[in-house]
Amino acid sequence: MLFPTLDFGLFFLAAFALIWAVSASNEWRKILLLLASWVFYGAWDWRFVALLIASAAINWAAARIIDAAATQGTRKTVVTIGIVANLGILGFFKYYDFFLEQLGALLAQAGFARDMPLLQIVLPVGVSFFTFQGMSYLIDVYRNRIRSESLLDITLLMSFFPHLVAGPIVRGADLLPQFRATPKLNREMVAMALLLIVWGLFKKAVVASELSVKLVDPVFFDPSAHSSLDLVLAAYGYAVQIYCDFSAYSDMAIGIAALFGYRFPRNFNQPYRAASMQDFWRRWHISLSSWLRDYLYIGLGGNRGGLAMQCRNILLTMLLGGLWHGAKWTFLIWGGIHGGVQVIETLWRRAGLPGLPKLLAILVTFHIVTFGWIFFRADSFDAAIAYLGGIGAGDWRNGMTTPLLAGLMILGMAFHFTPPLLAQGIALRLRLLPAPLLGLLVAAAIILIDAMRYEGVAPFIYYQF
Repeated sequence: MLFPTLDFGLFFLAAFALIWAVSASNEWRKILLLLASWVFYGAWDWRFVALLIASAAINWAAARIIDAAATQGTRKTVVTIGIVANLGILGFFKYYDFFLEQLGALLAQAGFARDMPLLQIVLPVGVSFFTFQGMSYLIDVYRNRIRSESLLDITLLMSFFPHLVAGPIVRGADLLPQFRATPKLNREMVAMALLLIVWGLFKKAVVASELSVKLVDPVFFDPSAHSSLDLVLAAYGYAVQIYCDFSAYSDMAIGIAALFGYRFPRNFNQPYRAASMQDFWRRWHISLSSWLRDYLYIGLGGNRGGLAMQCRNILLTMLLGGLWHGAKWTFLIWGGIHGGVQVIETLWRRAGLPGLPKLLAILVTFHIVTFGWIFFRADSFDAAIAYLGGIGAGDWRNGMTTPLLAGLMILGMAFHFTPPLLAQGIALRLRLLPAPLLGLLVAAAIILIDAMRYEGVAPFIYYQF
């Protein structure tokens, strides 16, 4: 189920009514939330609900053993086994065929061509998100940051449908304490939640979808059929599209969770205002970037071991962060671009060289990010090179960008630069409205957005990860 659809709307209304009807019993509330989450996930493919349950059971059992272990050696062994199990699930479904294809290509080049046992594995939606969530819980228990919890709470942590398929990656330390008490809902939470949902719905259904269908998808599908200007504008269009698409999902996920009484952390903070690549990753997909920092970068050694080791750890973290997005060389290159620039920034600072003026630094960072998006969006390395070659061809005729599309790009960037306090101020005013009037305003906004949007709803970009 996709958030901006009638099917999801009906599902959400039924789940909302049922769960608040039993709010006096927190255990029954969590059980019903868990069942609703399985229905949500099973609407895509029921077979993978069992995978979701098995993944939660593995992390629950491992955390229990870690808590009960008498020696540090046993704790370390169990957490290692748990991490390997999580990575095994992720690696099998996401990377098995990719690595066998690369191995087959290497063998063929060496004169030992073989038929590789490819399986054409179906990728479970959101597998990267719920496996990373399970690993962070397990590692936090091992580090004594949180204690092990019940099987119900851990399964709900990993299955809770608002963030299940595309994040944010909500850590156990943030959500598990909220599961222990029966949530309360107040007018301020409702007003902000509804505002985030409507805001996200507009960004996805109108801005992101229109840019995707009318500009980005056609240009990236066949770069050779478009002018250099179209290619440049489509790259900018994709920068706007992916921000509006992914931040829309995060906004809606945060809003939906809030309507059930739970608070998710913020996942975006105006990333295109970043004045460096390191600053960009403090603002973009914050739940993933903080995960990579806390569980991968620091685990590799972080800043310890000297400048060379620090640069190595930065580059490895970003390369693996790129590979997290998918089994494609383009994602590795994208991660390499981000990691390489961060290494340059680190060396620049260590050398004591002066920084760029802030506005210039923001413009440079934005264009490096946009350059990286070309590899992120391209279907293959060859397609990305063809795209860049088309930009260099020097054909500056405009064949694709209409005033409407230009306006949507400007509007998308305006949303990006909207101060967070503005949304909070609007929510504070909305909470003063009578409930029937607030409901009518939200319904009218949804109807208006439905009338404006492109026919049909494409999956969110991050569903594929």
